Amino acid sequence: MRVKTASHLHSQPSRSSCQVVVLVDSKQILEQVDRVPNGLCHSSFDRDSSNSHSIYADNIHADSAQLGAHQKGATTGLLVLFVVTVLVTIVVGLLFGYKLGHQHGYHSLEAETRQTLDNSTQALEELESLRLKNKVLSNKAATAKQELAISLTTLDDLRQNQQALDIENKQVSQLNELYTQTISEQGGMPLQVLGAKIEPLPENAFEYGFDVAMLSQDGQAKSMTATLTLLDDDNLVEVPLEPARYSINGIERIRGRFVMPEGFKPLQMKLVLESGNEQVEQLYDWELGDMVDSMPLSLLDLPEVDQSPITGDTLTNTKKDNS
Repeated sequence: MRVKTASHLHSQPSRSSCQVVVLVDSKQILEQVDRVPNGLCHSSFDRDSSNSHSIYADNIHADSAQLGAHQKGATTGLLVLFVVTVLVTIVVGLLFGYKLGHQHGYHSLEAETRQTLDNSTQALEELESLRLKNKVLSNKAATAKQELAISLTTLDDLRQNQQALDIENKQVSQLNELYTQTISEQGGMPLQVLGAKIEPLPENAFEYGFDVAMLSQDGQAKSMTATLTLLDDDNLVEVPLEPARYSINGIERIRGRFVMPEGFKPLQMKLVLESGNEQVEQLYDWELGDMVDSMPLSLLDLPEVDQSPITGDTLTNTKKDNS
């Protein structure tokens, strides 16, 4: 600690001043002493130099202690203010962040909830659609099972009927063989026409049918030729038969179709059969029956030629020769 005193300024005798400079803790403290009249400071200082030194020292110590307390209080206040500022900043940041996070989370949760509801609605719609499809498929499956059961029942009935028909056909074949053998042993059956028919078709076409029977004495099949001719008053038209030659041993069916020549109107139809030494010539009047309502519009729409037996003649016999 250093104490300095100011010297007299002789250039200004009217006023003098005393200054005490105290350095505490490497800091300079300037203390102004009230100006007193000229010479008063020196006299007071001279008279009470020892007391002044002690008083100044005490004052300096007190001022230093008070200054240190003030500095410590100011430092502590600044530290507390800084800490409070930091805490307030943190709290405000936390509150602001919480608010932003809350808003963001709320909006995100709302969007997720809305998306979840949309997905749930779509899932429910798809589930309902699947339920309806499953119901339709179940109904179809039940219907298919019923149809399968009916088909199996029908198939079983058809199988039983087929077995019955097979048995019946075998019995008829056996009976026919017996009749054939019996008739052959008795001299055979001569060549003859059992039934004849002719039916109109579209596009000026006609379908013919003849059932012919013959049994030889030896019971063997014989070759037979057939000729079909259309007649009017002056002309004749030969109808080509396919086939024109047959092998007959019992009953043979002659079936076919032909197209009438343009402008030709037959009056009679003649069938000539030849087999070995036997010949049959059958003449029929050409007569058109009633109009057929169920006739197809074209020959392309016609089914195959009917091979079923002729139950009744549709042609009127004019003359029948057997030789």
